[in-house]
Amino acid sequence: MLSAGLLVAGCSGGGGDGTAKPAGSGSTGSSTGSKSPTASADTRSGPTPGASPSASPSPSATGLDFTPDPDRAPKTRAEALRLARAIAAAPARWGPGFVRRTPYESDPAFRPVLDANCVWQRGPLPSTVLATLTRYSELPAEDGKGPVRVAAVVTVHRTVKDADWEMAATLEEALRCPDQQLRQGERITGLASQGSDYGVLGNLTAEDMLTEGGKYYSDELGGPHHYYSTQSRMGQVTVAAFGKGSKGRSMEEVNTALLQGAGAMVSAVESELGADDQ
Repeated sequence: MLSAGLLVAGCSGGGGDGTAKPAGSGSTGSSTGSKSPTASADTRSGPTPGASPSASPSPSATGLDFTPDPDRAPKTRAEALRLARAIAAAPARWGPGFVRRTPYESDPAFRPVLDANCVWQRGPLPSTVLATLTRYSELPAEDGKGPVRVAAVVTVHRTVKDADWEMAATLEEALRCPDQQLRQGERITGLASQGSDYGVLGNLTAEDMLTEGGKYYSDELGGPHHYYSTQSRMGQVTVAAFGKGSKGRSMEEVNTALLQGAGAMVSAVESELGADDQ
Protein backbone atom coordinates (compact mmCIF):
# COMPACT_ATOMS: atom_id res chain seq x y z
CA MET A 1 0.00 0.00 0.00
CA LEU A 2 1.11 3.55 -0.67
CA SER A 3 1.75 5.60 2.42
CA ALA A 4 -0.42 8.47 3.56
CA GLY A 5 2.45 10.76 2.63
CA LEU A 6 1.12 10.72 -0.92
CA LEU A 7 -1.77 12.82 0.30
CA VAL A 8 0.61 15.47 1.57
CA ALA A 9 3.33 15.74 -1.03
CA GLY A 10 2.33 18.06 -3.82
CA CYS A 11 -1.24 18.65 -2.66
CA SER A 12 -1.96 22.34 -3.09
CA GLY A 13 -5.33 23.72 -3.95
CA GLY A 14 -6.93 20.29 -3.91
CA GLY A 15 -5.22 17.59 -5.95
CA GLY A 16 -2.12 16.16 -7.57
CA ASP A 17 -0.81 15.30 -11.06
CA GLY A 18 2.82 15.97 -11.93
CA THR A 19 6.24 17.10 -10.69
CA ALA A 20 9.48 18.75 -11.89
CA LYS A 21 12.71 17.37 -10.47
CA PRO A 22 15.25 14.94 -11.87
CA ALA A 23 14.58 11.59 -10.25
CA GLY A 24 17.24 10.10 -8.03
CA SER A 25 18.70 13.53 -7.29
CA GLY A 26 18.11 13.32 -3.55
CA SER A 27 16.13 16.55 -3.56
CA THR A 28 12.49 17.49 -3.87
CA GLY A 29 10.83 20.00 -6.14
CA SER A 30 7.51 21.74 -6.40
CA SER A 31 5.68 23.63 -9.09
CA THR A 32 2.34 24.84 -10.23
CA GLY A 33 1.30 23.27 -13.47
CA SER A 34 -1.11 20.64 -14.78
CA LYS A 35 -1.46 17.57 -16.85
CA SER A 36 -4.08 16.01 -19.05
CA PRO A 37 -4.27 14.44 -22.50
CA THR A 38 -6.68 15.13 -25.31
CA ALA A 39 -5.70 11.71 -26.57
CA SER A 40 -6.85 8.33 -25.33
CA ALA A 41 -4.66 8.20 -22.22
CA ASP A 42 -3.50 10.29 -19.27
CA THR A 43 0.21 9.63 -19.81
CA ARG A 44 3.30 11.79 -20.11
CA SER A 45 5.48 13.10 -22.88
CA GLY A 46 8.95 11.70 -23.52
CA PRO A 47 12.38 12.72 -22.20
CA THR A 48 13.06 16.43 -22.09
CA PRO A 49 16.34 17.60 -23.67
CA GLY A 50 18.59 19.67 -21.47
CA ALA A 51 18.03 17.94 -18.15
CA SER A 52 20.55 15.51 -16.75
CA PRO A 53 19.09 13.20 -14.11
CA SER A 54 21.66 11.48 -11.98
CA ALA A 55 21.95 7.73 -11.78
CA SER A 56 19.19 6.09 -9.79
CA PRO A 57 20.30 5.01 -6.32
CA SER A 58 20.48 1.30 -5.66
CA PRO A 59 17.95 -0.32 -3.29
CA SER A 60 20.70 -0.80 -0.72
CA ALA A 61 21.49 2.91 -0.85
CA THR A 62 17.87 4.03 -0.46
CA GLY A 63 16.64 1.34 1.90
CA LEU A 64 13.85 0.36 -0.51
CA ASP A 65 13.19 -3.36 -0.37
CA PHE A 66 13.13 -3.89 -4.15
CA THR A 67 15.84 -5.62 -6.16
CA PRO A 68 15.07 -5.95 -9.88
CA ASP A 69 15.87 -9.29 -11.50
CA PRO A 70 17.61 -8.56 -14.84
CA ASP A 71 16.32 -11.84 -16.27
CA ARG A 72 12.72 -10.72 -15.73
CA ALA A 73 13.11 -7.32 -17.41
CA PRO A 74 11.20 -7.06 -20.72
CA LYS A 75 13.38 -6.84 -23.83
CA THR A 76 10.77 -6.52 -26.59
CA ARG A 77 7.62 -4.48 -27.16
CA ALA A 78 5.49 -7.61 -26.87
CA GLU A 79 7.02 -8.50 -23.51
CA ALA A 80 6.64 -4.92 -22.30
CA LEU A 81 2.97 -4.76 -23.32
CA ARG A 82 2.28 -8.03 -21.50
CA LEU A 83 3.94 -6.53 -18.42
CA ALA A 84 1.95 -3.29 -18.71
CA ARG A 85 -1.32 -5.24 -18.86
CA ALA A 86 -0.30 -7.27 -15.81
CA ILE A 87 0.40 -4.09 -13.82
CA ALA A 88 -2.29 -1.59 -14.93
CA ALA A 89 -5.03 -1.36 -12.30
CA ALA A 90 -8.37 -3.00 -13.16
CA PRO A 91 -11.61 -1.57 -11.68
CA ALA A 92 -11.53 -3.69 -8.52
CA ARG A 93 -8.12 -2.27 -7.60
CA TRP A 94 -9.60 1.20 -7.07
CA GLY A 95 -12.16 0.07 -4.52
CA PRO A 96 -15.72 -1.32 -4.25
CA GLY A 97 -18.15 -0.29 -6.96
CA PHE A 98 -15.67 0.73 -9.66
CA VAL A 99 -16.42 -0.44 -13.20
CA ARG A 100 -14.81 -0.20 -16.63
CA ARG A 101 -15.29 2.91 -18.74
CA THR A 102 -15.60 2.86 -22.53
CA PRO A 103 -13.06 2.75 -24.03
CA TYR A 104 -11.39 0.70 -21.31
CA GLU A 105 -7.84 0.63 -22.71
CA SER A 106 -5.86 3.13 -24.76
CA ASP A 107 -4.24 2.30 -28.08
CA PRO A 108 -0.73 1.10 -27.07
CA ALA A 109 0.73 2.41 -30.34
CA PHE A 110 0.36 6.02 -29.17
CA ARG A 111 1.00 8.14 -26.11
CA PRO A 112 -0.22 11.67 -25.35
CA VAL A 113 2.25 14.54 -25.62
CA LEU A 114 1.77 18.03 -24.16
CA ASP A 115 2.15 20.54 -27.01
CA ALA A 116 3.42 24.13 -26.96
CA ASN A 117 -0.11 25.42 -26.27
CA CYS A 118 -0.53 23.18 -23.19
CA VAL A 119 -2.96 20.92 -25.03
CA TRP A 120 -2.54 17.15 -24.97
CA GLN A 121 -2.19 15.48 -28.39
CA ARG A 122 -1.54 11.92 -29.50
CA GLY A 123 1.93 11.01 -30.72
CA PRO A 124 3.91 7.87 -31.55
CA LEU A 125 5.92 6.10 -28.88
CA PRO A 126 9.41 7.55 -28.43
CA SER A 127 12.37 5.21 -28.95
CA THR A 128 12.97 5.19 -25.18
CA VAL A 129 9.60 3.54 -24.47
CA LEU A 130 8.89 -0.14 -25.06
CA ALA A 131 5.19 0.06 -24.24
CA THR A 132 2.59 2.21 -22.53
CA LEU A 133 -0.99 1.42 -21.58
CA THR A 134 -3.85 3.32 -19.94
CA ARG A 135 -6.95 1.78 -18.38
CA TYR A 136 -10.04 3.84 -17.52
CA SER A 137 -12.44 3.05 -14.68
CA GLU A 138 -15.08 4.91 -12.72
CA LEU A 139 -17.28 4.84 -9.66
CA PRO A 140 -20.66 5.51 -11.32
CA ALA A 141 -22.94 8.39 -10.43
CA GLU A 142 -25.53 7.53 -7.77
CA ASP A 143 -27.73 9.10 -5.09
CA GLY A 144 -27.33 12.58 -6.54
CA LYS A 145 -23.54 12.31 -6.71
CA GLY A 146 -21.53 12.44 -9.93
CA PRO A 147 -18.93 9.83 -10.92
CA VAL A 148 -15.36 9.47 -9.70
CA ARG A 149 -13.26 8.85 -12.82
CA VAL A 150 -9.80 7.33 -12.65
CA ALA A 151 -7.06 6.25 -15.03
CA ALA A 152 -4.16 3.85 -14.53
CA VAL A 153 -1.08 4.42 -16.68
CA VAL A 154 1.87 2.04 -17.00
CA THR A 155 4.91 2.94 -19.08
CA VAL A 156 7.70 0.42 -19.62
CA HIS A 157 10.93 2.16 -20.57
CA ARG A 158 13.97 0.58 -22.20
CA THR A 159 16.22 1.52 -19.27
CA VAL A 160 16.05 2.86 -15.72
CA LYS A 161 17.63 6.09 -16.95
CA ASP A 162 14.85 6.52 -19.50
CA ALA A 163 12.27 6.10 -16.72
CA ASP A 164 14.18 8.68 -14.67
CA TRP A 165 13.86 11.14 -17.57
CA GLU A 166 10.11 10.57 -17.59
CA MET A 167 9.81 11.64 -13.96
CA ALA A 168 11.85 14.79 -14.59
CA ALA A 169 9.88 15.65 -17.73
CA THR A 170 6.59 15.33 -15.84
CA LEU A 171 7.69 17.95 -13.32
CA GLU A 172 8.82 20.27 -16.09
CA GLU A 173 5.43 19.97 -17.79
CA ALA A 174 3.69 21.28 -14.69
CA LEU A 175 6.08 24.22 -14.49
CA ARG A 176 5.56 25.04 -18.17
CA CYS A 177 1.79 24.58 -18.21
CA PRO A 178 -0.02 25.37 -14.94
CA ASP A 179 -3.28 25.17 -16.93
CA GLN A 180 -3.80 22.32 -19.38
CA GLN A 181 -6.50 21.09 -21.72
CA LEU A 182 -7.24 17.40 -21.46
CA ARG A 183 -9.69 16.13 -24.00
CA GLN A 184 -12.17 18.40 -25.74
CA GLY A 185 -14.35 19.92 -23.02
CA GLU A 186 -12.02 19.03 -20.12
CA ARG A 187 -9.31 21.10 -18.48
CA ILE A 188 -7.26 21.42 -15.31
CA THR A 189 -6.14 24.68 -13.69
CA GLY A 190 -3.89 25.79 -10.84
CA LEU A 191 -1.82 22.63 -10.74
CA ALA A 192 0.72 22.21 -7.93
CA SER A 193 3.22 19.37 -7.96
CA GLN A 194 6.04 17.93 -5.90
CA GLY A 195 8.51 15.06 -6.20
CA SER A 196 10.28 12.97 -3.61
CA ASP A 197 12.91 10.25 -3.62
CA TYR A 198 12.46 7.18 -1.44
CA GLY A 199 12.31 8.13 2.25
CA VAL A 200 11.40 11.78 1.59
CA LEU A 201 7.97 13.36 2.27
CA GLY A 202 6.38 10.06 3.21
CA ASN A 203 7.51 8.17 0.12
CA LEU A 204 8.21 4.69 1.49
CA THR A 205 7.04 2.73 -1.54
CA ALA A 206 8.97 3.69 -4.68
CA GLU A 207 12.41 4.75 -5.87
CA ASP A 208 10.95 8.06 -6.96
CA MET A 209 7.46 9.54 -6.61
CA LEU A 210 5.58 12.66 -7.57
CA THR A 211 2.12 14.02 -6.85
CA GLU A 212 0.06 16.69 -8.53
CA GLY A 213 -3.18 18.44 -7.67
CA GLY A 214 -5.46 21.08 -9.08
CA LYS A 215 -9.00 21.95 -10.13
CA TYR A 216 -10.87 19.97 -12.76
CA TYR A 217 -13.50 21.47 -15.09
CA SER A 218 -15.71 19.58 -17.50
CA ASP A 219 -18.45 20.59 -19.95
CA GLU A 220 -20.27 17.42 -18.85
CA LEU A 221 -19.64 17.50 -15.09
CA GLY A 222 -19.10 21.20 -14.38
CA GLY A 223 -16.53 22.33 -11.85
CA PRO A 224 -14.35 23.16 -10.14
CA HIS A 225 -13.89 19.62 -8.84
CA HIS A 226 -11.03 17.87 -7.09
CA TYR A 227 -8.19 16.56 -9.26
CA TYR A 228 -5.30 14.46 -7.98
CA SER A 229 -2.63 12.20 -9.42
CA THR A 230 0.44 10.28 -8.40
CA GLN A 231 3.31 8.85 -10.41
CA SER A 232 5.97 6.42 -9.15
CA ARG A 233 9.08 4.82 -10.61
CA MET A 234 10.28 1.31 -9.87
CA GLY A 235 13.27 0.40 -12.00
CA GLN A 236 12.45 0.87 -15.69
CA VAL A 237 8.69 1.14 -15.07
CA THR A 238 6.62 4.20 -14.20
CA VAL A 239 3.06 3.89 -12.95
CA ALA A 240 0.62 6.77 -12.67
CA ALA A 241 -2.88 7.11 -11.26
CA PHE A 242 -5.25 9.98 -12.08
CA GLY A 243 -8.49 10.86 -10.33
CA LYS A 244 -11.22 13.38 -11.16
CA GLY A 245 -14.09 14.22 -8.85
CA SER A 246 -17.54 15.62 -9.59
CA LYS A 247 -20.64 16.95 -7.82
CA GLY A 248 -21.02 15.54 -4.32
CA ARG A 249 -17.69 13.67 -4.34
CA SER A 250 -15.25 14.60 -1.60
CA MET A 251 -11.51 15.03 -1.84
CA GLU A 252 -11.15 12.00 0.42
CA GLU A 253 -13.15 9.76 -1.94
CA VAL A 254 -10.91 10.64 -4.88
CA ASN A 255 -7.65 10.40 -2.92
CA THR A 256 -8.56 7.08 -1.30
CA ALA A 257 -9.27 5.51 -4.69
CA LEU A 258 -6.01 6.89 -6.08
CA LEU A 259 -3.96 5.50 -3.21
CA GLN A 260 -5.49 2.07 -3.62
CA GLY A 261 -4.97 1.96 -7.37
CA ALA A 262 -1.44 3.34 -7.25
CA GLY A 263 -0.46 1.04 -4.39
CA ALA A 264 -1.73 -2.00 -6.27
CA MET A 265 0.35 -1.07 -9.32
CA VAL A 266 3.55 -0.52 -7.35
CA SER A 267 3.06 -3.91 -5.68
CA ALA A 268 2.49 -5.49 -9.09
CA VAL A 269 5.78 -4.07 -10.39
CA GLU A 270 7.59 -5.62 -7.44
CA SER A 271 5.92 -8.99 -8.06
CA GLU A 272 6.60 -8.95 -11.80
CA LEU A 273 10.17 -7.66 -11.84
CA GLY A 274 11.63 -8.26 -8.36
CA ALA A 275 14.21 -10.89 -7.56
CA ASP A 276 12.71 -14.01 -5.96
CA ASP A 277 14.91 -13.74 -2.85
CA GLN A 278 14.14 -10.10 -2.02
